[in-house]
Amino acid sequence: MLSRDYFYILLGYLSGSILFARLFGRLFYHRDITAEGPDGNPGTANAFRYGGFWCGLFTLCGDLLKGYLPVRWYVNGLAAVPSAHIFALAFVMAAPVLGHILPVFYRFRGGKGIAVSFGCLLGVFPMLRPFAILACVFLFFSLVIKITPNYYRTLVTYIVAALAMIIFRCETSVTVGFFMIAGLILTKLLKSREEKESFHMEAAWRH
Repeated sequence: MLSRDYFYILLGYLSGSILFARLFGRLFYHRDITAEGPDGNPGTANAFRYGGFWCGLFTLCGDLLKGYLPVRWYVNGLAAVPSAHIFALAFVMAAPVLGHILPVFYRFRGGKGIAVSFGCLLGVFPMLRPFAILACVFLFFSLVIKITPNYYRTLVTYIVAALAMIIFRCETSVTVGFFMIAGLILTKLLKSREEKESFHMEAAWRH
C-alpha cells in the first residue's frame, strides 16, 4: 500500500475514536449519559434514550460523519492515484469502526460501531448498493420479520448483509471492507458483557 493509504487508515481510526455520545452528553447535560445505560454503550441509541432528542441527533450525525468523511476523502483521490492497492479501501472503510470500538482517546473502551458503519458505506458513493443492502436488511429485521432483542437483530443483520454483498456482486474492495466491519462489530457484540435475553423472531404484523 501507499503512504496515502496509511494516512487515511490512521485518519479514519482517529476519527472513529471520537465518541460523540460522551461529548454531546457532557455538552448538553454536563455528565456521561452513557454511564446510565445497562450496557454503557457510547452510541446513538443511548444518546437518544438518556440524552434526549438533540443529544441523539447530534450524536447520530457525528457518528455518520466520522465514518463518511475519511472514506469519502480517500475515494475522491483514487482517480489521481491509480496504483492504489485494491484492498486499501477495505482497510480505510474498517478504520473508523475500529476506532469507535477501540477508541484511543477513551482507553480503548468504545461502542458497537453501527451508525459509523452506515457512514462508511455512504462514503463509497456513487456506489450506493452496499449502503442500500445494509439499510434494507436492517429494516427487514426491524419492520417485517422482527428479531428481538437488539443484540440478536444486529448479529443477524450484519451476517445476512455480508452474504448479500456477495450475492449482489458489490465491488470487491467494498465487500471485503464490509466483511471487516461486520467482523469487528460481531466480535464486539459476542464479547459484550451485557445481559442477553432469549432470541425471539416473529412477523411484525402479528404484534
